[in-house]
Amino acid sequence: MKTSTLLAAVAAAALTLGAGPALAKKQLVIVVKGLDNPFFEAINQGCQKWNQENADSEYECFYTGPASTSDEAGEAQIVQDMLGKADTAAMAISPSNAKLIAQTLRTSSPTVPIMTIDADLAEEDSDLRLTYLGTDNYLMGKRIGEYIAEAKPDGGTVCTIQGNPGADNILRRAQGMRDALSGEEGLPALAGEGGWTEVAGCPVFTNDDGARGVQAMTDILAANPDLDAFGIMGGWPMFGAPQPYRDLIGPFADRIANNDFVVGAADTIGDQVAIAGEGLVTALVGQRPFEMGYLAPTVMIDLIEGKTVEDPVFTGLDECTKDTVDTCIQK
Repeated sequence: MKTSTLLAAVAAAALTLGAGPALAKKQLVIVVKGLDNPFFEAINQGCQKWNQENADSEYECFYTGPASTSDEAGEAQIVQDMLGKADTAAMAISPSNAKLIAQTLRTSSPTVPIMTIDADLAEEDSDLRLTYLGTDNYLMGKRIGEYIAEAKPDGGTVCTIQGNPGADNILRRAQGMRDALSGEEGLPALAGEGGWTEVAGCPVFTNDDGARGVQAMTDILAANPDLDAFGIMGGWPMFGAPQPYRDLIGPFADRIANNDFVVGAADTIGDQVAIAGEGLVTALVGQRPFEMGYLAPTVMIDLIEGKTVEDPVFTGLDECTKDTVDTCIQK
């Protein structure tokens, strides 16, 4: 090898070694209830959109969670593990089990800013996070209840389909629905207030499983053939098992059209808006998960920098009926 060529090669190698590996970005971690839920995938899409638009940032939005939304312990373990990583700069958590996540945070004593997204901690544990970003879940449930009450102003029998029994956001929605139907606040169950009664076996907790939700509705209808309404606090039966849902509710389409049978449901994910257009749900009250995922990194950076951040930060609602499916989703 010629001397000049050898020197050039040595110089190039020295430059390469001197540069070292690219510095890892600081992680703005979003931990969701489970990766098997299309709602949370929409949050991920918002997170990735932020990354695309902020490629030169020292921060990176990092999305994670357990494989299944029913794995409450798995989510808590991920929170603990990510808080132990040196590159975690802040964290946004959607607690599947609010009490378990609160316990995890108290044990971990995080040194980085913590916020909640989509679902909050219980009010008595709110000191563990700096803000909540997401839906006004009480208002969401109240709007579902108002749609049900408007369709059947004289009341009737109702069953509430819920997700994880420890999920604070779902419990707040259910309370909002009860308050709207009863005209009272804080009732743990309806027993004739406002003309509405919750049937035996309800609420049903489905752990956010679509097929389980449809099966629960099937069982409730079999036991209560004169049931007047379902209040579904998450869209799991529709976006998680759309065809079984259609098969179950299809025979009720005329009754839904006549407000003889009412289905008020949360979310506008997957097939849900199409199902509304088919007249198989009275009304949908939807969240804005993409917006949550897109805004979360900016909110976390503001918290890191010590800026004033409102608590809560609400992302609004979309409301869909058969007559508004073409225009009901925020663009």
